[in-house]
Amino acid sequence: MHTIDIPVTTDKRELYAQLRAQLTSLLAGERDLVANAANTAALLYHALPEVNWAGFYFLRGAELVLGPFQGQPACVRIPLGKGVCGAAAQTGQSQLVPDVHQFPGHIACDTASRSELVVPLRKGAALIGVLDLDSPRAGRFEPADREGCESLAEVFLAALD
Repeated sequence: MHTIDIPVTTDKRELYAQLRAQLTSLLAGERDLVANAANTAALLYHALPEVNWAGFYFLRGAELVLGPFQGQPACVRIPLGKGVCGAAAQTGQSQLVPDVHQFPGHIACDTASRSELVVPLRKGAALIGVLDLDSPRAGRFEPADREGCESLAEVFLAALD
């Protein structure tokens, strides 16, 4: 059993450094994609303030398919290039969207979500999916969140076979 120590800091660099250490410990010795995605989603959902959805979509053919997550039920399939997740997958670039209502082609899985951060997941040259975080607060995610979540994605990817 692993308990989540919710960092108590307003410094985002320190927050993500603490989360990186916790995630490294949490995933140590486990190589399974689903198990590690489930634990990563749970850690992020419970440790990050003002997040109403945290989870994964994995590439299956020409679309992203829902993986482990925490939050309200979500869209199951997202075509590449569609919505924020599809854009991150297609471009290979993290997408930081302050107001999803202003994002062309946004897919509203949860109408309460206002901002979104999506990090593409690459193992070597291969795209395996995306890490997706939503918030009910517009402007919730900043460049420090993008950098922190990209760092956490590195830990997640390093723990996979």
